[in-house]
Amino acid sequence: MTSASMDLAATSGAVGVGLIVAGVVVVALLIGAFAMGMRIKRREPPPPDPSQQPHLPDGGPVRESREVREPEEVPRGDERLLPHELRHQGSRTAPEQERRRWEEGTSGSFGSGGPG
Repeated sequence: MTSASMDLAATSGAVGVGLIVAGVVVVALLIGAFAMGMRIKRREPPPPDPSQQPHLPDGGPVRESREVREPEEVPRGDERLLPHELRHQGSRTAPEQERRRWEEGTSGSFGSGGPG
């Protein structure tokens, strides 16, 4: 064998040993992370007992309520209102609680309401 082939053999052997060492280091890090996770998990409080779980109210489950809401209008005036002068503009219960429906022949959500 020539010295060039000896150099190649020595280099590839070093690379192989390096890869094996890197693999061992990665496996050691994974085992260490698993062990640390187990220690952290053991320090956590246990899950709550059934007696500590939330219970239904005495009146039974709460039902949803439906109501028609209408927006509160922005107060009109001669002078311009600044943001700090406005109050919260939410909504209020509408006096009429029937849902508005589209009437036949009037504009709906698509088109002009005409035929075709």
